[in-house]
Amino acid sequence: MTHRTKLHKEKVNWPITIILMVVAAGLILFPLYLTISIALRDPSDMVNLLAFPKKLNFSNFAEAWKMTNYPLKFRNTLFITVINLVFTIITNSAVSYAITRNYKKSKFFKGMYYYFISAMFIPFSVLMLPLVKQAALFHVDNIGGITFLYIIFGLPMNIFLYSGYIKSIPEAIDEAATIDGASPLQTFTRVIFPMLKPMTATVAILSFMWTWNDFLMPLILLSKPEQQTLQLSQYVFQGQFTTQYNLAFASYLLVILPILVVYIFCQKWIISGVVSGAVKQ
Repeated sequence: MTHRTKLHKEKVNWPITIILMVVAAGLILFPLYLTISIALRDPSDMVNLLAFPKKLNFSNFAEAWKMTNYPLKFRNTLFITVINLVFTIITNSAVSYAITRNYKKSKFFKGMYYYFISAMFIPFSVLMLPLVKQAALFHVDNIGGITFLYIIFGLPMNIFLYSGYIKSIPEAIDEAATIDGASPLQTFTRVIFPMLKPMTATVAILSFMWTWNDFLMPLILLSKPEQQTLQLSQYVFQGQFTTQYNLAFASYLLVILPILVVYIFCQKWIISGVVSGAVKQ
C-alpha cells in the first residue's frame, strides 16, 4: 500500500510539463532569435523581421566594434566589475559576519542589520539627484568613484544573503576556534569564510551580472567618453531621425556575450547558494 502511494505521488503530468517547457523555451528563444536575426541583416532587409535574413551580414559586428570603441569600453566595464567583485566579497562578508554573530548580543548590531536591510526598499531613482550632486562635490564621478559606490549599494542585498547563510553555521564552531587561540579575525578568515563558498559564489555572480548590466548609475556619473562603459556606448547608434538597428543589435550581442558565458557556466552555484542561504539554524 505504501509503495503504491509513493508511486502515485511521484507520477508526473507529462502533457502539462511538456507544454510548460515549450512555452518557456519559446519565451526565451524567440527574443534571442529576433536579436540575432536583426544583427545579421542589411539595412535594406528590415521589412519582415520574423523571416530569416536573405543575406548574413557579419560585417555588422565589425562595424559595431569600431563605432563603440569596444576594447576601451570593455576594459572600463571589466575594471569596474572585477574591482567591485573583489572588494564586495571581502568587505560584505566580514560585515555580515560581525552583524550576524552580534545580532542577539548588541542592540547596535541589531540596529545596523535593520538599517542596511531597510535600504533595499529605497528605489534608486529617489537617490539619483542627491547622488549626482554629492559625487561631483567629493570628485567621485569617475571610474574609481563609481566602483566604490557599487560596493556600498550592494551592501543591503549581500548582507541579507550572507546573514541567512551564516545563521546556519553553528556558533560552536566560533567558540572552538576561540578556545584554540584564534582571534575574531582569524576565526572569520580561516574558519568561517571558507565555509561561505556557496553563498560567496552566489554573491559574486549576482554582483558581476548587476555591475556589468547596469546602465543608470554610469549614465548619471560618467560624463567623459573615455570613461564610459559598454552599456553607455549603445547610444552611438541612435541618431536624431533614424536608428541603425542592425548595428545596435550586433552591439547588444557583443555586450551580453561575456555575461551570458558567465551565467551558463555558473548558474548551478547561483541556485545552490540561494537554496543553502534559505536554511536557518
